[in-house]
Amino acid sequence: MTEAQQRGFDEGWSLWGIDYRPELLDFDEIFGGAGERVLEIGFGMGQSLLDMAAANPAAQYLGVEVHRPGVGRLLHGVQEHELSNVRAMCHDAVEVLEHCIAPNSLQRIQIFFPDPWHKKRHNKRRLIQPAFTELLVSRLGPGGVLHLATDWEPYAEHMLEVLNDCSSLENCASDGGYVPRPEERPLTKFELRGQRLGHGVWDLLYRRPSGS
Repeated sequence: MTEAQQRGFDEGWSLWGIDYRPELLDFDEIFGGAGERVLEIGFGMGQSLLDMAAANPAAQYLGVEVHRPGVGRLLHGVQEHELSNVRAMCHDAVEVLEHCIAPNSLQRIQIFFPDPWHKKRHNKRRLIQPAFTELLVSRLGPGGVLHLATDWEPYAEHMLEVLNDCSSLENCASDGGYVPRPEERPLTKFELRGQRLGHGVWDLLYRRPSGS
């Protein structure tokens, strides 16, 4: 970790960090009231999460990331921008979903630029797989939104196939494909650099039907 990341972790964890325990989280207690519940899995260095939380202070953002420097950077940013609507967990996302998030309790789940595992023999390590997708959907409330983004086209195609095959989700794209970047997802420095190099980015937006 850099000095700033370590300081952010040391000073911020007791205020905005949540230690993993295999028990359900009480969002109202954690955030001090009700609000839109947003889970971001794998927030990296956390800049887009910070930007979204600052732009939407009424929402409650829980970020889950296993990379400690990224958690430290996020907590440093929370302190720097005086945000009260962000909490962080430094733990495996599958265990957090299984044991800490109640079914039907989230309004939005977002996963931006997950590791694409480029090599074919590693494709099975990709996060977005049918079983994991069903777990994600089970934690969304009716009408809840799942938003994914990737800059690796083969992974985008894989995501599209997996999510379109999930009967519990509706693709928000009218043609059953990708959507333009929604305004609420900020452009990252990484993404801007990729655009300058001619790299594409694919956003996928799905909704759990209200009647499901």
